[in-house]
Amino acid sequence: MAQSQQEDRINYGAKKFSMWIFILTSMLLFAGFSSAFIVYSGGKGHGLDVIMPRAFMYSTMVIITSSLTLFLASRAAKQSQPEKQRLFLWLTFFLGIAFFAVQIYAWYVLAYKMDVHFTDPNASRAFIYVFSGMHLLHVIAALLVLLNTIISTYRNTTQARNLFKMEMTSIFWHFLDIIWIYLYVFLLLNQY
Repeated sequence: MAQSQQEDRINYGAKKFSMWIFILTSMLLFAGFSSAFIVYSGGKGHGLDVIMPRAFMYSTMVIITSSLTLFLASRAAKQSQPEKQRLFLWLTFFLGIAFFAVQIYAWYVLAYKMDVHFTDPNASRAFIYVFSGMHLLHVIAALLVLLNTIISTYRNTTQARNLFKMEMTSIFWHFLDIIWIYLYVFLLLNQY
């Protein structure tokens, strides 16, 4: 039994390191996109020349709320309250789905109400879709991680494994929250 716990600790450390490498590479990806936008728009004199749809503001509120519910799930896990943990995990999951839906609605507003398209003559406008689209791909991955964590709460998992899964999910989810806030503010500052 002691050897199994030792292997779990080593395995957990490697998985956590892999998560941090993934977070770092994702940060570099979004930093690269931001730099590309700055170089393109600065060199060509093209700003976005569009007001961001309110849907992006609403999705920002949704993802911030989801970080709060995930924090509450983590706290419940630490206090060994599995029912409360599941409740807050499910709330986080559905808020993640809501964030995704509101982002898609923002694309609809951009494309059909504001006539801003990915292939717009002002190519800097395509960055709105690039930023939000790449973020949504990360959200899909985070929803899968979150679902895996939710499923594990229904199984007979050890407290150590449960807390590890919560920590990994929290790192990923809160990172996506921070990245979206950064992207939203970046887009707001470059509307014109």
